[in-house]
Amino acid sequence: MSSPIYVAIDTPDLERAKALAMKVRHHVGGIKLGLEFFNANGRAGVRSMAALGLPIFLDLKLHDIPNTVAKAVQALNPVAPAVLTIHAAGGRAMMEDAKAAAPVGTKVVAVTVLTSLDSGDLQSIGWPENPHDQVLRLTELSREAGIDGVVCSGNEVAAARAAWPDGFFVVPGVRPADGVLGDQKRVMTPRAALDAGASILVVGRPITQAPDPDQAARAIEATL
Repeated sequence: MSSPIYVAIDTPDLERAKALAMKVRHHVGGIKLGLEFFNANGRAGVRSMAALGLPIFLDLKLHDIPNTVAKAVQALNPVAPAVLTIHAAGGRAMMEDAKAAAPVGTKVVAVTVLTSLDSGDLQSIGWPENPHDQVLRLTELSREAGIDGVVCSGNEVAAARAAWPDGFFVVPGVRPADGVLGDQKRVMTPRAALDAGASILVVGRPITQAPDPDQAARAIEATL
């Protein structure tokens, strides 16, 4: 079985992204590319990264009216990512249309509550629930919409998997026990997140900003 670690490569520089991926490719299961990379390099950049031989997690967090999201997903079909993100807050119809538009082999997963948000942040945008309750509400909506799974923090993944036993759970905000939190507020160690029910783990800066990214990836893999 390949590693559940997907390394988040957040850079607009295609050559730097390739170099990072090449350094860690033996100790990760895939590459996560987000808005920073995609806005700079587009579909051609994604295809260039895919040529390195690792599955691509395209983290674009699409969120718009259903028709627009469906057409955006169709426009991504030539790159056929292994995983593609949308926002659960876009609603059931949007999620249904995104899944219908996606290639057969692509897992469509919905972001529930960003790991950079806590209860105070949710209240400031009009969501009275704490993050745990909001994640469970959006997990249930995602399951009903027929997509593949959700993105949630390690703090909620056990309850989300209990509600959706055969769902696919992406856990970002994963940090080694001695890791720096950065802008993440709800974090968990890789081993704890996997034990709680994560399907894949997203790890960025603890690997990509380490003096030796390969050794950092190897050390995290060893804890699993």
